[in-house]
Amino acid sequence: MQPVSLLLNVLWIVLGGAYMAFGWLVAAVVMAITIIGLPWARAAFNIAAYTLLPFGSRAVRRDELTGMEDVGTGPLGLLGNIIWFVLAGWWLALGHLLTAIALAVTIIGLPFAWAHLKLAGLALWPIGKTIVPA
Repeated sequence: MQPVSLLLNVLWIVLGGAYMAFGWLVAAVVMAITIIGLPWARAAFNIAAYTLLPFGSRAVRRDELTGMEDVGTGPLGLLGNIIWFVLAGWWLALGHLLTAIALAVTIIGLPFAWAHLKLAGLALWPIGKTIVPA
């Protein structure tokens, strides 16, 4: 990890990243408790790690990365994303949005607000995405 990414990730954890990563972990645990929610739990655990340390990584569609469609990027992925949106996506996105608004008040918080907005979009539609180094 680059020194700038390391510094930004440390500041990120202090300025709201830790509690949003906790929110993703709560969503993952709730989904994992129900056996049916295991596919969403896996995605939520991956994104919780990304939410904790977002600088130096990015989320991309798996079919764009591999060049092949899979279960998560096809029609079943669409259905999975709709179910995710109803069960957990909207409140995670709302948490990221509210944190972004609070951080955007200061100039120093603008890069962190932008990262929260990107994570809010990911919170709405996470199935079929993967986290890769930037």
